[in-house]
Amino acid sequence: MIQRTLQILVLTFLSGGFLPFAHGEISANQLPDFGDSSGALISPVQEQALGEAFMRSVRSQATLVTDPNINSYIRQLGARLVANSDTPNYPFTFFVVDDPSINAFAGPGGRIGVHTGLLLAAENESELAGVMAHEIAHVTQRHLLRAYESAQQLSLPTAAATIAAILLGVATGSSNAGIAAASAVQAGSIQQQLNFTRANEKEADRIGIQTLARSGIDPFGMPAFFERLYQTTRLYGTASIPEFLSTHPVTTDRIAESTDRAGKYGHTKRRDTLEFELAKVRLAVQQSRNPGSLLRSINADAGPAQRYGLALIYWRIGDKTRALKQIAILRSSDPDRILYRTTQARLLLEDGKTRKALRLFEDAQRLYPGDVVVGQYYAEALLIANKPAKARNVILALLRDEHARTPPIYKLWARATSKNGPAWETRFASAELYSLGGNLPLAIDQLEQALRLKGLNDYDRARIQAKLHDFKSLLAKHAERE
Repeated sequence: MIQRTLQILVLTFLSGGFLPFAHGEISANQLPDFGDSSGALISPVQEQALGEAFMRSVRSQATLVTDPNINSYIRQLGARLVANSDTPNYPFTFFVVDDPSINAFAGPGGRIGVHTGLLLAAENESELAGVMAHEIAHVTQRHLLRAYESAQQLSLPTAAATIAAILLGVATGSSNAGIAAASAVQAGSIQQQLNFTRANEKEADRIGIQTLARSGIDPFGMPAFFERLYQTTRLYGTASIPEFLSTHPVTTDRIAESTDRAGKYGHTKRRDTLEFELAKVRLAVQQSRNPGSLLRSINADAGPAQRYGLALIYWRIGDKTRALKQIAILRSSDPDRILYRTTQARLLLEDGKTRKALRLFEDAQRLYPGDVVVGQYYAEALLIANKPAKARNVILALLRDEHARTPPIYKLWARATSKNGPAWETRFASAELYSLGGNLPLAIDQLEQALRLKGLNDYDRARIQAKLHDFKSLLAKHAERE
């Protein structure tokens, strides 16, 4: 059912008539949850520590999207909303979960997860932004105080793992097997507190709509999404509606109230950004199991996003010549767009035109120094071209940006230094990678191996020891209150 639904979503989007709530094509278990989020009256340090532990658990329990273009788009949209919220300086983190259900959630420390199913289902950018603004509002209004109070009886890692399992389990309709580390009573208490009151939901709607309007995004995106959700749920009996939807109901009253609030700001007559359309078509083609079948529905003359989709389809079916032709057309009118440049360069690299590809990447890096998308793809290209020392330099420059400290970047760092670089860096990068995935014992083992290497200078040794101390402290917390 999920794959069939996804194929229909892709076809209708590429043909220019995206209608994700086609009758009979979306199961009740794919409906969105507007209730999971974050915020508690704990110290900022405690909140961020819980947030970091939460992300380690999320990475170990779910598949996250590693495509830097899609992650960059969601991060930029999130940053725009946060900048226009009541707490513009709060350290939010946005990430994308590879899951077809139409959902988003927020975890401790402002960690906001957006499902790929939501990005594909949003008819326009204001609907996607509406869901994200709603979740941001739950964080800024501190609606999860009770859940965090329940979690305080557990150790930090267990509390984080339990919250992650509940949010991901609710989101995907899976069982709560991932919360076995906590007792059934403790987990049940936390899950109960994750269910927001109607007052919480009403406040998140109000604050979210205000944030949309301040951001220059149509505030009617939120009630419009509610309305489509409500109409879709009418196709199913109440017994088939997921529990999380029952605890956060989308009623006619809620639709009316959110529409009335949006009306106070008025419609924002603004087209979807090209970034939204490109991210959506990129994801749609990536998720298709039979990209060749999409060729019948694509209309390259409908706009640059459609033409870009055509290029990606050609690439996926192995026709790099036609793919490069479509990208060349796009670049003729928009030569400096990062997405077009990196796509063209990667196609050339795959086609054996390494020099041209590297030249394109070098030009892009000069135009956009420090850009994570450019840097990640450039480092990959340099490794393919057997230039590990240069790849290492690109990666080290990238790591100055906290947004670049992700598993794909640490993997590239480990690969580059294993071919040409200090041996301790390979161990250090691997330790960071294991830590992000929640495997602290392996992370510690890598650092201990690094300390046994010969030739370490005082600075490098101190850096390894400091990181080792951090990881051992985190691991020790596993034994607390258990």
